Amino acid sequence: MGVDIRTKELRKIYNSPPPFAAGGAMIGAARSVRDKKQKKQKAEILALDGVSLDVAEGEIFGLLGPNGAGKSTTVGILTTRIKPTSGEAWIGPHDVWRDQVSAKMLIGVVQQRPNLDFTLTAREILIFHAAYFGIASSERVRRANELLDRFQLQDRADELARGYSGGMMQRLSIARAMMHDPQVLFLDEPSTGLDPQTRLLLWEIIREYNRDGKTILLTTHNMEEADTLCRRIAIVDHGKVIARGTPAELKASIPGGYLVHVRFSAAADGLGARLAELPGVTEVKAKGDSMDIYADRGGALVGAIVAAGAACGVDVADVHISEPSLENLFLHHTGRSLRQ
Repeated sequence: MGVDIRTKELRKIYNSPPPFAAGGAMIGAARSVRDKKQKKQKAEILALDGVSLDVAEGEIFGLLGPNGAGKSTTVGILTTRIKPTSGEAWIGPHDVWRDQVSAKMLIGVVQQRPNLDFTLTAREILIFHAAYFGIASSERVRRANELLDRFQLQDRADELARGYSGGMMQRLSIARAMMHDPQVLFLDEPSTGLDPQTRLLLWEIIREYNRDGKTILLTTHNMEEADTLCRRIAIVDHGKVIARGTPAELKASIPGGYLVHVRFSAAADGLGARLAELPGVTEVKAKGDSMDIYADRGGALVGAIVAAGAACGVDVADVHISEPSLENLFLHHTGRSLRQ
């Protein structure tokens, strides 16, 4: 039987910039608050603003959003590293902050940056981690060999981890998290900095682990990763969940599906209204001399867009057409690219 993950109205306010692993950018709105005792101003940074999640047993669930959105803070709370300001978090039947030891026994965690002991070999790192969880000596060795093979690290298993490349360190970090066979695996930006071949290997290992009934929550700002791996996704921005559902459901929720981004030679009065009247167009968002046009078709619309611009006295300087995607969904909800 698998283990689920739940959060209810999670809020986190930092009184100083959060650590890097919690999404070190200045998250959300900062405000100054006077401490009556110290009689001085201190900053409050709102990292999470009422995040509620419900991850089913045996599901691969994705938190998708830009750096500083609150993804890592959410994972930090669920893995007992960050105490929430308010709200609830559960790993299976265990309240994360009332029953930390029981919750920790069920989870494996891979943080954004490898936190390996560079004075140990890869094999020693895995075996010592298993010992920490009380796994018998012979079983530790068996599991370590199995994971070293699986992550293609066996040929350098007895070298110090400090000599590994970034991709090898990331693979070793994930192997270490799997050593005690956790029911829930947290992967915080697991493919950051990996080459395409290593990324594909990682994705296949994640799928295999999930096929054993394990629950996986991963954070990412990689659209392809979320679309490929996750059964459901929550898109997070400024500490709030702005959309959730399956990748197909989310892409289908974009007005018209296609996004035609057009830059004109200049801004023109009435151009947005004229474009909105074109057949198949469901929504138009103006940004100075640029227009984001949501429609049920792409290239077939360009001629009509050029004609509408000409009627308003401006030329089309650039056109970019994209099919329904999670990137378009994020752009529609926030008005900015996921990578901004």
